[in-house]
Amino acid sequence: MPDESVKVAVRVRPFNQREKDRSAKLIIKMQGQMTTIANPETPNEEPKSFSFDYSYWSHDGFQEKSDGVLEPAGGSSYASQRRVFEDLGQGVLDNAFEGYNCSLFAYGQTGSGKSYSMVGYGQNKGIVPITCDEMFKTMDKNADPNKRFEVTFSMLEIYNEQVRDLLSKDNPKGGLNVRQNPKLGLFYVENLKRVPVGSYAEIEKRTDQGTASRTVASTNMNATSSRAHTVVTITFDQIIKSESGSETKKSSVMNLVDLAGSERADSTGATGDRLKEGANINKSLSALGNVISALADLSMGTKKKIMVPYRDSVLTKLLQNALGGNSKTIMIAALSPADINYDETLSTLRYADRAKKIKNKAVVNENPLDKLIRELKEENERLKKAMEGGGVVMQEGAGLTPEELDKMRKQMEEDIRAQLMANQAMIAENAQSWDDKLAEARTETEKIDVGGADNSRKSKEAYLINLNEDPMLSGVICHFLNSGETSVGRKDASPVPNICLSGLSIQKQHAVIFNKKGVIEIESVSGSGSKTKINGIPLTGRKALCHKDRILFGSNHMYVLMNPLKPETADNSLPKEITWEYAQKEIAQVKGFATGSAGLSKEQQIVQEQVLEILPMVSEVNAVSEELNKQKSFEVVLISAAAQEGGDITQSHASNDLVLVTVKMKNLLNGNTWLWERGKFITRRYLIQELYQKFLDGENISNIPKEQDPFWEPTEDVLIGTSNLFLQSLSYCLDFEDTLNISDYKGQEEGHLKVKLEPCDNKGKPIDEEAFVDDPHELLNKPYHFKLTVENANIHKSRFSKGIMVKYSVKNNGKVEEVKTPTVKNTLTPTFNHSKVISIPKLKQENLDFFESGCITLSIYGIQEDTMPDPKLLKLNTRELREASMYQDLRALTINQELRQMENMENSTANASGRRATMFGNEIASDTSHLKTEVVLLQRKYERLQQKERRMQQICEEWSKKPDGEKQFEPFYRAVSAVANSTGTRLKTRVQMLNQMLRLQKEAPGLQRQKTMDPSMLSQANKKTPSKSNGKRPSSADNNKTESSACVLQ
Repeated sequence: MPDESVKVAVRVRPFNQREKDRSAKLIIKMQGQMTTIANPETPNEEPKSFSFDYSYWSHDGFQEKSDGVLEPAGGSSYASQRRVFEDLGQGVLDNAFEGYNCSLFAYGQTGSGKSYSMVGYGQNKGIVPITCDEMFKTMDKNADPNKRFEVTFSMLEIYNEQVRDLLSKDNPKGGLNVRQNPKLGLFYVENLKRVPVGSYAEIEKRTDQGTASRTVASTNMNATSSRAHTVVTITFDQIIKSESGSETKKSSVMNLVDLAGSERADSTGATGDRLKEGANINKSLSALGNVISALADLSMGTKKKIMVPYRDSVLTKLLQNALGGNSKTIMIAALSPADINYDETLSTLRYADRAKKIKNKAVVNENPLDKLIRELKEENERLKKAMEGGGVVMQEGAGLTPEELDKMRKQMEEDIRAQLMANQAMIAENAQSWDDKLAEARTETEKIDVGGADNSRKSKEAYLINLNEDPMLSGVICHFLNSGETSVGRKDASPVPNICLSGLSIQKQHAVIFNKKGVIEIESVSGSGSKTKINGIPLTGRKALCHKDRILFGSNHMYVLMNPLKPETADNSLPKEITWEYAQKEIAQVKGFATGSAGLSKEQQIVQEQVLEILPMVSEVNAVSEELNKQKSFEVVLISAAAQEGGDITQSHASNDLVLVTVKMKNLLNGNTWLWERGKFITRRYLIQELYQKFLDGENISNIPKEQDPFWEPTEDVLIGTSNLFLQSLSYCLDFEDTLNISDYKGQEEGHLKVKLEPCDNKGKPIDEEAFVDDPHELLNKPYHFKLTVENANIHKSRFSKGIMVKYSVKNNGKVEEVKTPTVKNTLTPTFNHSKVISIPKLKQENLDFFESGCITLSIYGIQEDTMPDPKLLKLNTRELREASMYQDLRALTINQELRQMENMENSTANASGRRATMFGNEIASDTSHLKTEVVLLQRKYERLQQKERRMQQICEEWSKKPDGEKQFEPFYRAVSAVANSTGTRLKTRVQMLNQMLRLQKEAPGLQRQKTMDPSMLSQANKKTPSKSNGKRPSSADNNKTESSACVLQ
């Protein structure tokens, strides 16, 4: 058969509720096969266009039928689930009946609608269930007595490069092995359960079983659903009996793959982490991308020698046939329509565009049954002889040591033995009749109880229903609450609890739920130390539960109480459906994080989304730290623009949105802290999950090298706080000296920093006193130099006495330069006296704007060392250490707040009336510093105006005392004007005086016009006028000189 390209379809979903709340903008358009995407940041830019086999518009234009099925509204181009099946699923089905292998996989970021297209929700079933249903309907129509069908079903999950069988309760440690068939060269999963099925209802029940297994694994933190790939494999055999009585098998393998979320690894920002390479996050998707790129190059002939890297991941091994092999393959890429997801959606479109270039060569898999069995037996005989002859004989390989050769020999022997066993299993399967195998499977299927199946009980009894971050896994697990007591705990407890949970922070005897005639109450087991939250609030004592209350057991088990006997007890403000996102927002609100989206900018929306994403992760990592006794605690920290190193907090209003979401790790023994950016924390959290899984598997993790421990981090300089040095004084060539507050990310005072800012020449020499200007625009298009001196500091906390330094970034000669003071050790009052000359070759308006509204952020760092902890602390476990640390932090915060209340009591009224609400205390400290600088500058301007006023009053007084005959108006007017216009710049004063003289001469024709200026006037105009370059009052001598100069002008 000629090569056939992979068919690619893209589908855009409606806005979700979160995007609607944020008034998201639509960035996707579709017309025919063409899909375009517009960049929201550059609306005038031409949208990018892509062409695919199918472009499905499922964003709007639909209506809901009475049975809940969505269909196109009149005249709309809405693509329904049925239409997608008819275009894609029907093709898969037709190819299967013809004997071709088929593959369909969905790609896209988390929440883009992959699962909706593949599986569907409610009555809107996706491609997989419709395909299975239609397959059995077609089989039922078969009237040929010489043709029979055999269908087997398997379902697996790939997470962290490990394969889990979702239809089996017993999965080995490390997952199932992936082997390669030495004859065919294809990879297969060893010991994967393949279940015979005889109807769509049986497939549906097995799918529910697999989904329940995914839910339990995800809740127990063995896997995170958005990071796992799900592969459903349906083997469809048609056995056709010929007239001679021989049988031929036409076999088709259908792989239906729901890939993990395609969030780009670089978008999380996990740069610089020493353990990043060890994490398998997105490893399989990266490998899949490399395979697709290699196959696309191969198909286009752009490169002659290309090695397709199928072996780089478990996923690509299993998809080898689907990509570039014997299969008819379809890819459906799910798109998010919202502007906030532009980067990810564009990445998905480019991925899909690359995939459509791949060419496969599918063939009909048709062979006589007796030939297949004969070939299996012959292959087994060859394998047995190889094993009996002492294994595989290998020749000396170039560059291989005897140990490496021995390792390779053992691996090959193990592969042969596995293949031998697989062949024997296939021979045994063929020996057993299909009817017998199907009867056994049906007996097992009937016994499956995935929970929540008994809908009739749900209208009569109270029950708990699970919530999961993956909507597909929510509502899967149901626990009915019988009358009396229902115990919750681990299965290793004695007696065994009624509801068995496992995973983080779940105690043997965790909680007890009481049901007395429909009145539900809950209580933690006394002395167990269990953690339970009701509607985000920790459970203390016994509490009555209402309909739709949210219950979090431990760190991961989230449930909603449904009480049909007391529906009136539900809060009227609750949404119709309780979701995972709603429950997480509730927890975030209790912790003090804002979750409302009204009026938020795009940047603030992103921050809010990141906070809601990361909060449950932090709770999970804290629970692991307690269970493994790692003596570390973690908390989410939002660092405002004001507190970020090098941040310019006032250059524009939008800059206030530049909030960094970080996680602070604290060593509970010595107080050392580290700030991890979000991406680095997500990587570490993934590795922490791996470590915890090893612990659960019984491995000894106490001896791992600290460099491989995700909880360990080498000591690094810690940011004590920041000070913002405002620059308005530079606009007037004034120096500025002040003691600035050092504020941490919470806005709490950590000390003081004394700095000096002074205009200077290019060598750092302070300029003379005549440089003061009233109008900053006089400085434009001239070279400008100023010197920043960090003089000394005073730090409050003694733990920073090991060493203190200051860092800041500044643009010097057009290039951003990182400046760092020397480190001063063994003191909390370091003296730096560190100066830096900053040069601007040609002052522009943007520089003046920065002087007026910008600042230089000075970051004060402390050196941390691994010190020996207090011996008393070594006796405490991690949980006790956390509680002690939280108590100390709360006590320090209370004292700090009391001090600040005393200091700010006078300003409380003004703050209450005129201050905007803010999340960040550092902004307040920064604004205060800004206002303080403005006050100093205005004070100096005021002093200068006072000097002018006194001098003009003196001139007027002297003129009034003169006899009438000596009073000359013109010299008097010129003297007063000279003082009024004086700025410290002699040239400007002279020019203004000359222009004034010309104007007066024109206005007074009766006066004698002078061709030249009186020599005494020129002489006096060249004398010094008052200046204000150092922020101090001019001396009385300077004032007298000025006054004399003005007085003798004639």
